[in-house]
Amino acid sequence: MSSLRERFTADLKDAMKAGDKGKVSTLRLITSALKDKDIEARGLGKGETSADELLALLQKMIKQRQESIAIYDANGRPELAAGERAEVEVISAYLPKQMTDAEVKAAIDAAIAETGASAVKDMGKVIGVLRANYAGQMDFGKVSPMVKAALGG
Repeated sequence: MSSLRERFTADLKDAMKAGDKGKVSTLRLITSALKDKDIEARGLGKGETSADELLALLQKMIKQRQESIAIYDANGRPELAAGERAEVEVISAYLPKQMTDAEVKAAIDAAIAETGASAVKDMGKVIGVLRANYAGQMDFGKVSPMVKAALGG
């Protein structure tokens, strides 16, 4: 995980040298959010933010921007939506490659078989296995209904 922190710092320096104001701004947002997360973790007696927590943080940042894009598009503010899309592009570069729908379906089927889940009440077990094995590689907001459907819900 420290390699990802180092990558943020190196990319920030490169973006500053290149004069890429949009990327500089987005990388500063990421590092700021990461520092906030580290401070929160220290307050709880934990160490540095883990790799999984960092991936979750980046996914949360993308989700926030996607919600903003939808609002800006609905209210006729394409210039603001474009700025948010640029931030999503920069943040997405730090996430693992996202799985395709077919790969997600196969992962869900494998997790159901692994846990022996048979009903919607077992959904938490399946999601837990998916989170452990595929953190950062799938959007769990979209996966949850797919798991529910696979379990007959």
